[in-house]
Amino acid sequence: MNPPFGRPVSLSHVHDPATTPLFPGDPEFRVDIAATIANDGYYLRYVQQGEHTGTHWGAPIHFDADGLAADQLDLADLMLPAVKIDVREQCKDDRDYAIGVADLKQWESRHGRIPGGSAIIAWTGWDALWGRPEFIGEGESAYHQPGFAVETAEWLLRTGRLGRRGALGIDTFGPDLGTDDTYTVSKLLYQEHRISLECLANLAELPATGAWVLVGGALYRGGSGSPATIFAFLP
Repeated sequence: MNPPFGRPVSLSHVHDPATTPLFPGDPEFRVDIAATIANDGYYLRYVQQGEHTGTHWGAPIHFDADGLAADQLDLADLMLPAVKIDVREQCKDDRDYAIGVADLKQWESRHGRIPGGSAIIAWTGWDALWGRPEFIGEGESAYHQPGFAVETAEWLLRTGRLGRRGALGIDTFGPDLGTDDTYTVSKLLYQEHRISLECLANLAELPATGAWVLVGGALYRGGSGSPATIFAFLP
């Protein structure tokens, strides 16, 4: 029997301490062997990583002390219709490119209005830099990555396109510009039930519209999110 949806695709990178970039200041990512078949009769590893290591999702409490934690969200908060905004050309020669309202309006001129409560996913091309020093792009006082402009996040909220339930997704460390050490976009995002999807992979497989995303990962009590396998179900 075939499933009642299109082909599933993973939007997650493989978590591997050898290749997974770490956000500056995040905890070390390490994997130790805790048991072997030869010595213990079974194989088990001890994985140590931050909640926002590798491909991951963020819950409202990540930037809002009064926000919902990972275990307080509903399944509906973690399964959302997805739209993909392709800004690779704009970001190709500009590590600090701010995704503007004009980029989203251009998308809408081709595909129609962004449905309220969607996962709005920006494809910057950073997924192709995974495991390379260029992914982080650290500077003297800040690292450099593209992200959503503050006015874009405000517009999405004001117009209802980013509804009470929805997400900003991106293939970088997060929705903010790397040079914004105040995380303005994230603070706007994490209201109500809205979440983030970060360090996404395989975005070439995601269509501009029509797919759904499902966020899979451990639901830690009081968690700010979790490393995740994020699935896209294609139309």
